[in-house]
Amino acid sequence: MLDKNNIPKHIAIIMDGNRRWARKRALPRSAGHRAGIKRIREVVKAASELGIKAITIFAFSTENWQRPKKEVGMLMKAFSDFLVNEVDDLNKNDIRLRIAGSRNSLSRELLEKIEHAQDSTATNNGLTLVLAFNYGGRAEIVDASREFAQLVSEKKYKANQLDEKLFSKFLYQPDLPEPDLLIRTSGELRISNFLIWGLAYAELYFTEKYWPDFTKEDLVKAIIEYQKRQRRFGRI
Repeated sequence: MLDKNNIPKHIAIIMDGNRRWARKRALPRSAGHRAGIKRIREVVKAASELGIKAITIFAFSTENWQRPKKEVGMLMKAFSDFLVNEVDDLNKNDIRLRIAGSRNSLSRELLEKIEHAQDSTATNNGLTLVLAFNYGGRAEIVDASREFAQLVSEKKYKANQLDEKLFSKFLYQPDLPEPDLLIRTSGELRISNFLIWGLAYAELYFTEKYWPDFTKEDLVKAIIEYQKRQRRFGRI
């Protein structure tokens, strides 16, 4: 049974399996991605109802640029449409939207939509939804290192001041708690360069279900499994 007093504050999700879901049904890839976007909406609403404070979803990785050009274009359009079409619903549900990842290689039009969507939901006080788009965990660490090095060169910090607490302030979302739980769908058993720093002590949960089939009940099941585990953080 779900313990409402032990709900993870921050859940990270690798929503894998959209293409395989579509292939299994003899549908085009676009149908799988559309179904995946619909599932984001439903799972985020469920998470908000459960009292989860933040969800970070891996939407598009830096490695995804290697996919066929047509599919990349489709994913870009799907993301662009999400930014435009979901803002009213996010505001209605008091959800704040953030986009984490590199802005390099993104069109000016898409960047403007990102800024507008973030600004439009910035004052909401409910769940924070982070879409990791054009995101890579190693790239995030490199970007943070570069930012700190630049500040050292400007004599705003000394190199020997750097520790884990200070370094974390230069990550993409420094004000959010580190994820308590990672969920990955479709049966893959790896983190795929996602939130490498933040997932250091997260509990990992894998399910065979494809992302478009992942329901509120599956989310609750993952949380119940999380609640069965003892989080020691290196302690006895």
